[in-house]
Formats: sequence, C-alpha cells, structure tokens
Amino acid sequence: MNDSPGWATPGSDPSDGERPGAPTDRPVTGDPKWSAEQPPPGQWTSPTPGQTPPPQAPQQPQQPGQGWGSHGGQYGSPYGGQYGYPGGPGQWGQPPAAKPGVIPLRPLGLGEILDGAVATMRSHWRSVLPITLVVATVVQVLSLLAQKYAMSDLTVATEPGADLEESLNSIAVAMGALIGASFIAALGGIVATAMLTMIYSRAVLGNTSTISGAWRESRSQLLRLFGLTLLLGLGAVLLAAVLIVPGALTRNAGLIAVGIFAVIPLITWLWIKFSLASPALMLEKTTVFKALGRSSKLVKGTWWRIFGITLLTNIITGIVAAIIVWPLTMIGMAVFGGGLGGIEDGTAATAWGALILSGIGAIIAQTIVMPIQAGVTVLLYVDQRIRREGLDLELARAAGIENYGTTGG
Repeated sequence: MNDSPGWATPGSDPSDGERPGAPTDRPVTGDPKWSAEQPPPGQWTSPTPGQTPPPQAPQQPQQPGQGWGSHGGQYGSPYGGQYGYPGGPGQWGQPPAAKPGVIPLRPLGLGEILDGAVATMRSHWRSVLPITLVVATVVQVLSLLAQKYAMSDLTVATEPGADLEESLNSIAVAMGALIGASFIAALGGIVATAMLTMIYSRAVLGNTSTISGAWRESRSQLLRLFGLTLLLGLGAVLLAAVLIVPGALTRNAGLIAVGIFAVIPLITWLWIKFSLASPALMLEKTTVFKALGRSSKLVKGTWWRIFGITLLTNIITGIVAAIIVWPLTMIGMAVFGGGLGGIEDGTAATAWGALILSGIGAIIAQTIVMPIQAGVTVLLYVDQRIRREGLDLELARAAGIENYGTTGG
C-alpha cells in the first residue's frame, strides 16, 4: 500500500471463486493487492515455554452460518473458525489484535464501529470539525434564506383572494429556491463525505490528516461521487414513479397504496445494497458502476447486519440532532415568532429570530452528526473487506507492523 489512504486494488471476493490464502499467480508487491501468504487458522503464537496448552477438542466440520464471512466461514476470513481472528475469544495464548489507529485490525463489532467513528472525530477534530462546520454553515445559511423567502411566497400564494397567476408564480419561485438550496446542500454533503472518507481511512492506520491533504486526495473523485449520488437519487425517484404513478393516473387508491408499500422496502433494500459504494469509489479510485458492484458484493450475505448498524446509527444521530435543534427552535418561535399565535398562523416559522436560532442549532447538530455517519460508513466498508478479503493484513503492513498474522507473532 502506498502512502495514500486509497486502497486502489480490491482483494478477491469469495463470490469470485477465490478465497484468501489460495495459491495465485498474482505477484506479491508493495501495492494494495492481496498477499498469497495468509496465516493458518488458529496458529498466531505458540504457548509460552513450560506452559501446557489446553486440550484441543476434535475438529468439527464447518457448519453453515459459522465464521465471519458470508460463506459460513469457509472462505469469508483468512483466519477460519467462528472466532478465528487474532485476539478473538477462544484463541488460547494469542495476543490481542494490533490497533495502529482507531480500530483493531480484525472483524469489528457494533460498539467498535461506533467507537471508532467517535474516536476519530475526537482525536482528529482539527481536520474533521472545520470541514463539517464550514459545510453545515453554508448549507444552513442558504436554507435559512430559502425558508424565509420561499415560505413567505407560499403564504402569500395561498391567501384567500390571491390571483391565480401570481399564486402559481410565487409557488414556482418558492419551489425553485427550495430546490436550489437542497442542491447546494447535496453538493456540500458530497464534498464533506469525500474529505471525511480520506481522513477516516488514514485514522485506521493511525495517521493524521490535514484539511488540504484530504482535499488533495479526494478532489479527483468528486465528480464521480457526485455522479454516484445523482444516479442513486434518480434511481429512487424512477422506482417510486414506476410503482406509484400508475395508481395516481387511474385514481385508484388501492393501487396507490400497493405502490407505496412496495416502494418503501425496495428502496430500503437498494439503499443498504449500495451503501458502501461511496467509500469503495473514493478509496479504490474506481468508477461509479464498479463502485456499485463492489458495494453489492461486500454487502451480500450481511444485508441485515449492515442495515441494523446503519439504522441504529441514524437513530442515535437523529436523537442527538433533535436534542440540539428542537429546544433552540422552540425558544426562537416563542421569543421571536409571536408565541402560540405565531405558531398557529404560521408566521413564527418565518420570523428572523426563530430561523436564526434554528439555523444555529442545525449547524451545531450537523457538525457533530455528519462525521459520525460518514465514519460508520467507512468503517463498515473496512470491516467488510477485513471479513471477506483479509484487508487487515494489508493494513498492518501499511502501518509498519512487522510479521503481522504469521506464526510466532
């Protein structure tokens, strides 16, 4: 692996018909291609001299569903067994897994993924927080202006006696402002995600990053990341249109309901299936469609696990954001928006004081929440590649750990 955090060449996936450690004609070089030399299962260290090893139970045939990978442990990890990673439970006399950075180099649990995301934000705050703070501030300023003037135009357009043509123009202007603000917010989110991905990838190795360094390493992939985001968004919209529009055109409420109930699980399934495409695109320096394919392979067989971790992360960050935003929003409406009367007639939501306080809360919340969400996604990607492709061996070599994963330590 070179000095950059981009793991450009992925290892063989078990679904491709190879398993880590199998003989291969691929040369072992310094670039991030997987080594043909993989550690044998359960042979990380020998017992201390004079110490009697515990009796070994007879080997049982591998049962489906065991092991770390999606193929019942047969190929999923180079370590084999149900707990075959270095330092895992049940491995007598073995040292803990190396931890050069924010995570141990072995398959990760839920707590370790969340802790790694928070630990990176805490230890690398000089790089992480300025990025998210700038993006959140720009997004919220534009959102505040859009809400102030777009919502005012919508209020005027819906007042009794308003001219139809003027109302349509006001609605069009308001919607255009909201769409424009959303587009700028999406661009800001893409830039932040790209730079945070590079910072987290270096944090895994224990390396620090600068803002300029993260920008330099991510900018070559920004257009592709934008294309990936746009493609996923358009795909979701088209899928919803195909399933819901026929019912709307025929004015069939039952058909509309069936379309809605069908589109929600389908979009959720695709969302998780392609959730690792962004880090794959950035770290492997690949194309949009190859990144989608990589995500699909990495998620295969572990969809529910990734869904659960992603959902829990969104719930936690949503609660954190609500705790920060809602009190400031309610105080702003009560103090600057005319109290309950302003809330009832809708004027409280567009009062400058209420909007500013709400925007400050949103900036603080996004500054905290954005790096956690990005970090969990990157660490899920790393975790899946450790489980399927033995990425921890390559990471250990990149971190300068000698003889990692070989007999005798």
